[in-house]
Amino acid sequence: MAKKSSVSSEPSSLGTMDDVRKVFNKFDSNGDGRISCDELRGMLLALGSKTSTEEVKRIMAEIDKDGDGYIDLKEFAEFHSGSEADQCGGDGAAAAAGNKELKDAFDLYDLDKNGLISASELHAVMKRLGEKCSLSDCSRMIRSVDADGDGSVNFEEFKKMMTRG
Repeated sequence: MAKKSSVSSEPSSLGTMDDVRKVFNKFDSNGDGRISCDELRGMLLALGSKTSTEEVKRIMAEIDKDGDGYIDLKEFAEFHSGSEADQCGGDGAAAAAGNKELKDAFDLYDLDKNGLISASELHAVMKRLGEKCSLSDCSRMIRSVDADGDGSVNFEEFKKMMTRG
């Protein structure tokens, strides 16, 4: 009997494996089943990130575990579910680097830079990514992670959402 792939329908920080696959497919613009450096850079630019070529290469190297120069679905899913080291505390440097990456991701959604992601900011970013979701869908997403009930997602709520596995 064949061993089941670790890329199953288990939930990750993005939700179900189906959610991870949908996000992966947004990055994989040519549909070849893997994300190239150019595709990663293109998606980061579409999100409004001013990520340097060196930083894109560093991100690629971190996620591309098999070193083939591409991010496949399995590597993408593992990255989004968080590494065991992150979940177990890891070392301080890894935790600091992870926090910076999360803060950079948070900042892509925090369009007015007030430290909060509102439903309208989430909606604007989703539209830029070509997602067809309504403002009420975005409000529902915000409510699902809004621990303090202020109607927005702050960095701590975002971090908790992105690192739960």
